[in-house]
Amino acid sequence: MMLVDTFLRKREETNNHIKVGVVGAGEMGKGLINQIYKHTPGMEVAVTYSRNLEKVLECYRVAGIENFKIVETLYELNESLNLGISCITQNIDLLIHCEALDLLVDMTGSMEFSTQLTYDAIMNKRNILSFNAELDATIGPILKKMAVGAGVQYSIAEGDQPGCTLNLFRFVKNMGFEPLVCGNIKGMLDHYRNPDTQANFAQQWGMSPYMATNFADGTKVAFEQACIANATGMKVGKRGMYGFESNEHVDNLTHLYDIDELRRLGGVVDFIVGAKPGPGVFVYATTDDPHKIKYLNYGKLGKGPLYNFYIPYHLLFFEIPTSIVRMIDLKDDICSAKSGPVVEVITKAKINLKKGDYIDEIGGYKTFGVCDNSDICRKENLLPLGLANGARVKRDILKDQILTFDDVECNEDTLIYRLWKKQEEMFQWQG
Repeated sequence: MMLVDTFLRKREETNNHIKVGVVGAGEMGKGLINQIYKHTPGMEVAVTYSRNLEKVLECYRVAGIENFKIVETLYELNESLNLGISCITQNIDLLIHCEALDLLVDMTGSMEFSTQLTYDAIMNKRNILSFNAELDATIGPILKKMAVGAGVQYSIAEGDQPGCTLNLFRFVKNMGFEPLVCGNIKGMLDHYRNPDTQANFAQQWGMSPYMATNFADGTKVAFEQACIANATGMKVGKRGMYGFESNEHVDNLTHLYDIDELRRLGGVVDFIVGAKPGPGVFVYATTDDPHKIKYLNYGKLGKGPLYNFYIPYHLLFFEIPTSIVRMIDLKDDICSAKSGPVVEVITKAKINLKKGDYIDEIGGYKTFGVCDNSDICRKENLLPLGLANGARVKRDILKDQILTFDDVECNEDTLIYRLWKKQEEMFQWQG
């Protein structure tokens, strides 16, 4: 999106900066703050929220932000922003109600907090950009519908696989090709990893062991691909996706897919473990146009019928400012559900569960997530992993068993559960 730098340069020249409210001061929040302050003209970190002031102070120290103020009231926030002073607060309501902000960016990764934040932002007519694929895969369709109704924007960002894949999908489709696979390249997969096995890796990269487990046990890729499916209308070829393993380059793996089956499904989301280039994303597409076929072969993309287009990386927080400009100046949607759920992430037992157990959070010891098509999930009453945290197990469950709503008692008072139920009712016609 090279158009973005032109818009940013114009904003810098006219001193009309995009004012960003950053929510969260973990490693990803720190990276975004550093990226905006040091390397993004025409944009400013207007205010950062965290419950932990020390974390924000560390973010500002890394970025070199020296002119800042800790604020507790909306009046203080607005006064400081008028003076060009970046702010820090422990009161999330200030960001929700500050009309000077162009948008909020959720960098927390928390399901419960992110649900409330996104809901409140939309209800108060605030644009919100999310870095939370787990939330979007669970209730993204209703959040998007609410945002459209409120006249604001909601999307997940570039930098993570869903946003990067949607960029590639749109690029390929705009050239007149037919995308049939949206793929994710994973370095490894072990469904039975847990926060203990991932503790050292997590410490090395400054992340929580639960987050590291979410990556390793396949849950994260399931959520990411569900986001893509809901944004494109693609399905999964089978429960859990095909999930092929190979150490070859994705250029050489188009033979793994049956083009007639792909077309019957309307395209699929999938992942390949161990392939090159990793980490990266790819789109397998086809065409019936003889002229295109001739010049794809000339361009070294092969003889088809599937052709590989790929990006050999995703760049985390480095790419988020691009998403911000696209949302604010171009009114462009990066990645959000086009309608109701197409693919869901359901709950699978990582260990034997006993009656009376409580399911822990995503990336924990007891469950992991796999994808299935939404019509099957609802027909079989399967439990979305995004609703499983804190649920009480009602009967013994064997390792590798898929959980249903009949197997657990969910906390039905949570906002995410209530929104999910509304989403189910709203889009039930799709089943």
